[in-house]
Amino acid sequence: MATRMLGVLTGLAKEAEIARRISPLVACSASDPGRAERLAHELVGQGATALLSFGIAGGLAPGLATGELVIGASVATGAATYPCDPDLAARLAAALPGAVRGDIWGGDVIVDTAAAKAWLHRDSGAAVVDLESAAVARAAAEAGLPFGVLRAVADPAAHGLPPAALVGLDAEGRPAIGPVLRALARSPGQLPALIRLGRQSSAAMKALLAAAGTLGSHLRGVA
Repeated sequence: MATRMLGVLTGLAKEAEIARRISPLVACSASDPGRAERLAHELVGQGATALLSFGIAGGLAPGLATGELVIGASVATGAATYPCDPDLAARLAAALPGAVRGDIWGGDVIVDTAAAKAWLHRDSGAAVVDLESAAVARAAAEAGLPFGVLRAVADPAAHGLPPAALVGLDAEGRPAIGPVLRALARSPGQLPALIRLGRQSSAAMKALLAAAGTLGSHLRGVA
């Protein structure tokens, strides 16, 4: 019998560290959608027999709180909708009974204001948005592989992102500290929102870490 291997795609280095508790086959895109596309296909080429989009996300549904886990039912883009594998979703739900099921918007740009989030939720019905799930869905569809999504809400629907949070990551998917500090120097009034976002992201990472600790036995036969 061929060895089964779960390939996991993340956007941030910290997410990738956590994901390695689930599978050794992990790639980090540094939240670059083009790079995510390449890496998702590379995971398939490296022998992944299923794919998982894993990490934090922006909340779109008003009822979702920071740290809440969302298991994908489908991934929608501007061009298509891709159903998540029901068996993999069921395994995630069995391991994480407190998680909610929801549709994922696979974005190619950061949704940075509460107004934009509200519009996207009304238009798509998606619960959360991230920059990696679209790449995972497309790569899985092209390869004929099952895929799933597990995301933890960082910034909820009512909260936008301060400009300093949008200045990018380094090539390893870690915050680019220099540009963040320069952005703060130009506009120090955004510091409270940046601190809030840091706390929200930390809470979401803790939720992912706790989830990773329970996933092993439930994903046996997938990973």
